Amino acid sequence: MIYLPYTDALCALTQPYCPDSVPEGLFDRAMGEISLFHCHHTPGYERWLNANDLDANALETLDDWSRLPPIFANYFKRHLVFSPTGEGALELTSSGTSGQKSRMRYDQRSMAAAQGMVSHIFRHYGWDTPHSPCNYLLLSYEPEAAISLGTAYTDQFLCSYAPVNRVAYGLRLTGKGHEFDLFGVIRALQEFAEEGLPVRILGFPAFLSHALQHMEDTCVADLQLPAQSLVFLGGGWKTKAAQEIPLHQLYARINRQLGIDLSRCRDGYGAVEHAVPYIQCAHHHFHAPVYSKVFVRNPSDFTVQPYGQRGLLEFVSPYISSSPAHAVVMGDMATLHPGVSCGCGLATDWFELHGRAGTSASRSCAMAASELLRGA
Repeated sequence: MIYLPYTDALCALTQPYCPDSVPEGLFDRAMGEISLFHCHHTPGYERWLNANDLDANALETLDDWSRLPPIFANYFKRHLVFSPTGEGALELTSSGTSGQKSRMRYDQRSMAAAQGMVSHIFRHYGWDTPHSPCNYLLLSYEPEAAISLGTAYTDQFLCSYAPVNRVAYGLRLTGKGHEFDLFGVIRALQEFAEEGLPVRILGFPAFLSHALQHMEDTCVADLQLPAQSLVFLGGGWKTKAAQEIPLHQLYARINRQLGIDLSRCRDGYGAVEHAVPYIQCAHHHFHAPVYSKVFVRNPSDFTVQPYGQRGLLEFVSPYISSSPAHAVVMGDMATLHPGVSCGCGLATDWFELHGRAGTSASRSCAMAASELLRGA
C-alpha cells in the first residue's frame, strides 16, 4: 500500500483554479513527499538528484521546485522507467503507428489522481452531465482489444462524463491498421444533427478541420448541432502543419458549420509523459490547475524564464508514484503569463504554446495520426 497523504490531499482538491483553496504549504509538502518516495524506491533517481547537486535531505524543506532536476519527456521514448508500484501496472504509449514511443506506467493511484483532476475540471466547467445522454464523434483511434495508446485511452475515459448514446470513430480499423473515414465523419455529423441529442466531438483537430473543409468544398449544408454540444480537441497537427489553421479560425468554422458556440470549443494540452490536464478557459488560454506548477526554461542555459519570455515548457506535479515523471520538460516551446492577464476570471498562470522545439523527427500520437490524412 502506497502512503502519500500530502500528494493525495493535493490531487483531491475540488477547486482546480483557486489557489486560495490550497492549504498553505501543501504543494511543497506533496512535492517533497513524492520526490523522497522516488529517491527511496525508484532505481537511479537519487543518483540523478546527486548528479544535479541536490541532496535528498533537502527535499523536505525545498520550496523552489525549479531546482528539482527535471527529466526530458524524450527520455521516456528511449527508456522505460518506473518505481516498484509500476511493476505490472497499466502501460500507455505515445505514438500511433511508427517511430519512437514513450512508454509510461501508471499504477492505480497515479491514474486515479490524474482522472480525478480531469473530473474536478469538467465539473468546474459544467461538463459532467450524468443525466444528459450524448452522441460522440471520437476523432481518434477505434480501439482494438486492450487500449494502450494514450490518446485512445483518454478519449474513452472522457466519454464517462455524459452517458453514451452512440459513438462514431474518425480513425477506423481496416484490418491493416487505421484509416481516416472522411465520409463516415461527415455522415455521423449529419445524423447527429437530425437525432437531436447533444454531441461531443473529441480528438485531433486536423481531422475535424479536414472534414469541415471538405463539407465546404462540396457544398454540404451547414448543420445545427444541439445546444450543449461540446468540442474538446487534443493533440497537434504535426505532419499536417501545412494545412494547420489557428485554433480561433477552426473554432469560428465549427461555430459557422456546426452551430456550436465558441465558448464550447476548447483544446486540451497533455501528454502520456505528463497526465495533468491543461484545458483552455473560455478565453482559450491554457491555465495551470493547482495540482501543478509551470516553468519555462531558456533552451541555451536552462534558466527559468520570467513571464512573457519563451522557452522550453516544464511541468512539476507530485501526482505520479509509478514513474519519476513529477518534473518533466516537454518538447514544446511556450510563454508563461500571469493569470490576471487572461481576463477570464481564473487566478492561476496560463501558458501560450509556440510549437515543437528544434527540427528533429520527434514523433507523437498526433504526428502519426495525421499521416492517415494523406490519402483522404
